[in-house]
Amino acid sequence: MIELVIACFIGILIGTTTGMIPGIHVNTAGAILFASSSFLLTILSPEFLCVLMVAMSIAHALIEFVPSMLLGVPQEGTATSILPGHRMVLQGRSKEVIRIVSVGGFGAIIVTILMMPIFAFALPIMHDLTKPFTWIILLAASVYLTYSMTNSMRDFLWSLLLFILSGILGWIIFQTPISSGVSLMCTFSGLFGISTILFSLNDSSTIPHQNKFYELNLDLGKYKSIFAGGITGAILGFLPGFGPAQGTVIAQAASGTNDNDDDDTVNFLLATSGLNVSDCLFSLIAIYIIGNPRSGIAVYMSYLISEMTLNHLMIFIFASLIAVSVSLVLSLKLGDSFSRLMGGVDYKKLSIGVILLQILILYIFIFYYQAPVFYMTLALITSTAMGMLPHYIGVGKSHLMGILIVPAIVIYMQMFI
Repeated sequence: MIELVIACFIGILIGTTTGMIPGIHVNTAGAILFASSSFLLTILSPEFLCVLMVAMSIAHALIEFVPSMLLGVPQEGTATSILPGHRMVLQGRSKEVIRIVSVGGFGAIIVTILMMPIFAFALPIMHDLTKPFTWIILLAASVYLTYSMTNSMRDFLWSLLLFILSGILGWIIFQTPISSGVSLMCTFSGLFGISTILFSLNDSSTIPHQNKFYELNLDLGKYKSIFAGGITGAILGFLPGFGPAQGTVIAQAASGTNDNDDDDTVNFLLATSGLNVSDCLFSLIAIYIIGNPRSGIAVYMSYLISEMTLNHLMIFIFASLIAVSVSLVLSLKLGDSFSRLMGGVDYKKLSIGVILLQILILYIFIFYYQAPVFYMTLALITSTAMGMLPHYIGVGKSHLMGILIVPAIVIYMQMFI
């Protein structure tokens, strides 16, 4: 048992590191561990590596909000929270926003674990009934969510076009023999990271002095948002291809919030961070509940443990509780340290530095996995250009999540037609 606790803390350390480095996806670290598993299994047990991966993914999911909120480098799970989070940072409320996303993620994990018996009973039945119609559900939900997230027919048509174009890009990327970890890292860096920062360079944004004082009083509305985030995260773990960007709409509807009204911004961020961390946990335990991994880390775990038992599930839940508790403290400490360092920083120089760091990290992994440099460079340029379009058109960037959803629709369509 002691060795599993050690594995948990090693995973937290790795997840914290990957979460704080802009552009690094947790699946990349998981791929490296899995690639080394043939050697590691000679000295470590499969359970040790799986607990390490669980803790790593939970820690990463919570810690990644720190650079996303303060530096503007989103990943799949944080892309939709950037705008309201940045508004608060530009108001000098960075300490407050870090506490909001940290509490949201922590609370949602608790909700997901408490609801586990209900999920374990209901979701396998729903999964068996809906599996042949998964592509129809994904298609219908995508169109509905695209329509719900727009205010006019012009925005809807542009959003639909962006959804389809990003889906085509995703299909092309996934048809290559290149590691999916590197491919996703490249495309997400362009779609949501580099493009966002490049567009922000057009503005004369400055980082104001950050208020040392903060206030976060939990009331019924905030608890409702945390609960909505936890439930939505489980739904996302059940639907293939759907990510936190689409779940944000569901969470907003469930909690009755939006990201435009300042009074609701806190609830919006609580729900968004909650569903991101909850989705991370549920995608792992979906191996036991529906016998199907829902994330890259979960796939690696399914190879390491061929048959997951109830004992495995309890160990992973215990590991996730330790990971989210320690990560909550780390998130607050790291967020506060960053907020102190932000005062007087040249925003433009910081943004350029973050872009260069993202590109450097990306090419390190391109060379590590021996991916074709020219092809990956073309993919990065294409995804960056596509990521710039929503800013100029005036629609949300979450429609670019078609990069994952469209390939999932096509694959399920081929399976059941």
